[in-house]
Amino acid sequence: MGSIGKIGFLGGGNIGKALANGFISAGLTKPSGIIASVHPADKQSLQSFQALGIETLVENAPVVQKSDIVFVSVKPQVVPKVLAEIKPLSDNKLFLSVAMGVTLKSLESSLSPQSRVIRVMPNTPALVRSGCSVYVRGSKANDSDAQITQRLLEAVGTCEMCDESQLDIVTALSGSGPAYVFVMIEALADGAVHMGMPRDLAYRLAAQTVLGAGQMVRDTATHPGLLKDRVTSPAGSTAAALRHLEQSGFRSAVAGAVETATLRCRQISDNQT
Repeated sequence: MGSIGKIGFLGGGNIGKALANGFISAGLTKPSGIIASVHPADKQSLQSFQALGIETLVENAPVVQKSDIVFVSVKPQVVPKVLAEIKPLSDNKLFLSVAMGVTLKSLESSLSPQSRVIRVMPNTPALVRSGCSVYVRGSKANDSDAQITQRLLEAVGTCEMCDESQLDIVTALSGSGPAYVFVMIEALADGAVHMGMPRDLAYRLAAQTVLGAGQMVRDTATHPGLLKDRVTSPAGSTAAALRHLEQSGFRSAVAGAVETATLRCRQISDNQT
């Protein structure tokens, strides 16, 4: 495959940093192939990009001018101001927006008619090339743009196309999902520590257990309920543990977290329109 082109980041949020690091780790581009604009007050992001060897500026315009692909990774409420600033420079550029709740219609109307827009929803495990991403094509985005987007996102994990109406749910499930899993890993380790295991070992075992279970579901394409049944012996420890989880409302709590996060995403989306 040919060169991906120069990649620019408007904003230095956690997702932007994770993607930039992931692209470099995957060998998709070199630090010299990325440029980013970061607010001068955001010293942590500034240092993170600079530590990767990425050219970092405090102005957005030069980033757009020098880039073929531009990630819009500023906070949603800042998007209108940033896009108004760079609109005159946006001709023939591909914009990939990770801004939650900012619709394709809003993005396209804020940029040049000659620009192309794709909304993407990655997550922070892109940092270790285990991200889970989806994207939605805008009205002007062509097949080549979609292929470039897939190539970028697949370099840092998995990538799927979806309908824009699903993005709030995607955000609640895979965008916010790592936080739910981190809490679960912490809780698994806490239980083991309570029973006498050293904490560092507990964290390693809990993390690998979650990683392995997820990979089994993904790679075997077997229903998670069936995989659960295969681990659960009659009157065994797993059966006792699962009964405790059911009595504690575990399923309802996790499903409710996704539902609550989706409603919050929709609320934020409504406020952007």
